[in-house]
Amino acid sequence: MAKVNASVAETPEEIKRISEQQHRILVRNQRISATIRYIVLIVVGFFMVYPLIWMVGATFKTNNEIFTTLNPIPMHPTTKGYVDAMKSYGGNINIWRSMLNTYSYVIPEVILTVISSTLTAYGFARFKFKGHDIFFTLMMAMLFLPQVVLNVPQYLLYNKFGWVDSPLYLALIVPAAFATETYFIFMLIQFLRNIPKDMEEAAAIDGCNAMQTLLKIIVPMLMPAIVSCALFKFMWGSNNFLGPLLYVKTPAKYPATIFVKLSMDSDSGFNWNRVLATSLISIIPNICVFFAAQNQFVDGISAGGVKG
Repeated sequence: MAKVNASVAETPEEIKRISEQQHRILVRNQRISATIRYIVLIVVGFFMVYPLIWMVGATFKTNNEIFTTLNPIPMHPTTKGYVDAMKSYGGNINIWRSMLNTYSYVIPEVILTVISSTLTAYGFARFKFKGHDIFFTLMMAMLFLPQVVLNVPQYLLYNKFGWVDSPLYLALIVPAAFATETYFIFMLIQFLRNIPKDMEEAAAIDGCNAMQTLLKIIVPMLMPAIVSCALFKFMWGSNNFLGPLLYVKTPAKYPATIFVKLSMDSDSGFNWNRVLATSLISIIPNICVFFAAQNQFVDGISAGGVKG
């Protein structure tokens, strides 16, 4: 009986010892798991960032060094690539003028796309009207329609309107005002489904109409998704090559995408450090804009992908 009592008396200490041992094992396993995850992320991140790092280093290399080594650090650095990148290729145009041309139509495109997509998504998500389901189905079907089948009819239409080679880039800007980006509309609708209608109903009781409710209630809550749409459109518009190639004929109005191609087709031949320097300069605004808004971009993507 005394032995049993002694065993019972020692049980709390034994339990505490076992608990501490299990806690140490758990902490050790968590550290090992976290270390493995960080190692994997660092390795994957390095392989993802390496092309950009190599590109930056290659702008200071000669052609011979570019094609003979994978080392991103130039052995014999030269700034000739950047000096040549500032030159004019294909007429009265240089890298700075081409970038100004690019954002003179990309920024209006972004603004009009955000406004039209938000209005359209709000209409589909919050209102039931005659033909709602049919129009929504047709809109979603546009996601599966490749742009290549639209190029010829769009060109004929815009040419008839006199928008081809317009100094205001009308062929590129005007369509953005009519919610032509189905992906953004779908993304905003998915985000709207996560927003409860209680605040909208309260706003209606206070006398707000649909437009006031959209501007004062919905838009602030939609801001992460709107920023995501704006970033996508900004990058797509900045990298658009086929659109300006079809609708811009004056060399002085060429955007950066066409200017980079012109620098490769120069009669004087081309050095890859110049091509890479030109490309790097042209993408710097995209990189800056993305990192400036990356938090809201991630929030918008993650929230828009979950149906409430």
